[in-house]
Amino acid sequence: MVIALFRHGITEENKRKAYLGWTDSPLSCESMKIKTKKRYDIYFSSDLNRCVTTANILFPKEEIIPLENLREMNFGLWEGKTYEELKSVQLYRDWLTDPLKTAPPEGESFTRFSNRIDVEWKRITEHLLSNHYKNCGIVTHGGVIRYLLSKLAPKHKEFWDWPTPFHQGFELIFDKDTLRRGERCTLLREVPLTEKKNGS
Repeated sequence: MVIALFRHGITEENKRKAYLGWTDSPLSCESMKIKTKKRYDIYFSSDLNRCVTTANILFPKEEIIPLENLREMNFGLWEGKTYEELKSVQLYRDWLTDPLKTAPPEGESFTRFSNRIDVEWKRITEHLLSNHYKNCGIVTHGGVIRYLLSKLAPKHKEFWDWPTPFHQGFELIFDKDTLRRGERCTLLREVPLTEKKNGS
């Protein structure tokens, strides 16, 4: 069983290094040109526009199933702000030091974020197993991918130790019993995305 995780294309707010959770931002021009030859049996995406648009670019003519629980963390009042704009705020500095004990104002705690990802992952995997799918593509956000890799990759790394670059995916390979039990995958491989040439 192969489950592929793709980060949405880079947006204009990402270029500004702003916190971008539940608010949205249009994809940059270079992200409109990404492509992959990979194809899967079924496709899921965060319901936010930057993910749905990326999914439609990567997998044209395929049905994309949008899921609200695959959204990035909600950064509350810090949405759209940068490190430079927040670095003098004590609560922000506390959150950077220990995000498990602190949450963005009017935003989402790490516990709430991780719990909803766990719930959606279980729903997706149960659907794949019960319908005998062999593989699946998911387009989501950097934080979601980091969390899933920290929990499911063969080699244990902490959340922030996983790089999740734009224009790259990861394929997690499981045997069905391992997936059913919620254990770590047996193999992880990177899936680089390429740029379309000459409009092709």
